[in-house]
Amino acid sequence: MSENTVAEKTVTAYLKPIDREGLMGFAEKGRNNPGSRGTNKVHTVMQGMYRSLSYVGDHTPVVVDEPLHLFGEDTAPAPGEIVLSGLGGCLAVGITAVATWKQIKLSRLEIFLEADIGNPAAWGAGGAPMQPAQMGFQEIRVKVLVEGDASREELDEIVQKANFYSPVANTLRNPIPFSIGLAN
Repeated sequence: MSENTVAEKTVTAYLKPIDREGLMGFAEKGRNNPGSRGTNKVHTVMQGMYRSLSYVGDHTPVVVDEPLHLFGEDTAPAPGEIVLSGLGGCLAVGITAVATWKQIKLSRLEIFLEADIGNPAAWGAGGAPMQPAQMGFQEIRVKVLVEGDASREELDEIVQKANFYSPVANTLRNPIPFSIGLAN
């Protein structure tokens, strides 16, 4: 190499990896007991107007509010935005897990989510009479920006597998039993 030639080197920083051995053990437990389930618990307390705090374990409460045009104070994300953030988080976990399983290192992972939602029923407070299927998200659109030491095709396969197995995505896609009643 001559003195005038500068060697170029690309340095890639990868995202902090998860414990692959732990993941493999968790996967084995699932294969050995496919009916196993855990329980998520949240305790939500209304502060006033539409602002609420949802307590999850020992974590800082998740704050939920409504925007000004829906009579909230716009101090925090709206409930639908919290649902989308849960979906984004679940997909990110799944993509990370599948990439780890396939021994692919990720250098970037961003998920962009949007959904159309309306509230002409005004939460049941005298708005338009509607049926449950007409309310809530009518379509969810997700775009994933992912980079790593794999081809675009391999990265797409990871994203599709994570989507297929996402507990939150499947909760949103599939009808599930739902009960509500007054606490004792």
